[in-house]
Amino acid sequence: MDLLSQIVARAKANKQRIVLPEAEEERTLCAADKVLADDIANLILIGNPAKVHDLAKEKGLTHIDKATLIDPENYERSEEMAEKLAEIRKSKGMTIEEARKLVKNPLYLGCMIIKTEGADGQISGALSTTGDTLRPALQIIKCAPGITCVSGGMLLITKQPQYGENGVLVVGDVAVTPMPDAAQLSQIAVCTAQTAKSVAGFTDPRVAMLSFSTKGSAKHEVVDKVVEATKLAKELDPALKIDGELQADAALVPSVGSKKAPGSDIAGKANVLVFPNLEVGNIAYKLVQRLGDAIAIGPILQGIARPVNDLSRGCSVDDIYYMVAITACQAMDAKK
Repeated sequence: MDLLSQIVARAKANKQRIVLPEAEEERTLCAADKVLADDIANLILIGNPAKVHDLAKEKGLTHIDKATLIDPENYERSEEMAEKLAEIRKSKGMTIEEARKLVKNPLYLGCMIIKTEGADGQISGALSTTGDTLRPALQIIKCAPGITCVSGGMLLITKQPQYGENGVLVVGDVAVTPMPDAAQLSQIAVCTAQTAKSVAGFTDPRVAMLSFSTKGSAKHEVVDKVVEATKLAKELDPALKIDGELQADAALVPSVGSKKAPGSDIAGKANVLVFPNLEVGNIAYKLVQRLGDAIAIGPILQGIARPVNDLSRGCSVDDIYYMVAITACQAMDAKK
């Protein structure tokens, strides 16, 4: 069974409640129908009921009635949600009038449903920007305990089974934080290892903190940052298997790892790679994807107390379908 099939199977085995706040969008609704047909998750769709039903009829979608459909303009819990949102944001000066307007925004309403334990995760981005997806999540759901930095993980499925976990690597950050400091980088390491467990199913994440230096082979302040981040990650999660700074070949290739970092438990065995900044991460995964013909799945948002994931506005129906399963796996882990 390939990795995506494994993710779907785990989601089906423990169904979670996932919000799709862009239910009037064609690809989203088609993906929702497929999710419901395959019984992967319990879906909460937010949108105008007439528009959703008309689109479902037009596209021949026969499973949409299995979802809970919420009209943001006529939701019976709107006032309750507005009062709770105003309470959450009172330190920022939010008034009840402002909160009433915001809970009619599907992205905000979805996050409030999660906050009040009515759902386990949310996915948007087919219509919305990353900023629009993240803003309500950070304002309402907030970061996980001990985490202040949101990041983006990526699953890389390569054709090189000798590397990572039978050719699968989990990498981060590839999407969110441009220039993390040492503390933020340590959090990215911990969160990316968590994604490796909850989504990729790794039982033994082995984290390499990447740099252009291996164990002092080069001197520079950016190398120092990686060394400090490695130390802080160990303090944040003492059980984490992590080492750095390591060059990419030292992290992945046993013969190189044993030569450049003798005695390391991670060198040559890493299955989780943490990039020193977003520029490196984004460039690296796209090169591996295009030149190495790898499958890249993500980004998967990390560090939020309950999973809220962002889609590309160019996403396909299958992208949304699999992101529902991924979000469900994250939600299971978040409840532990």
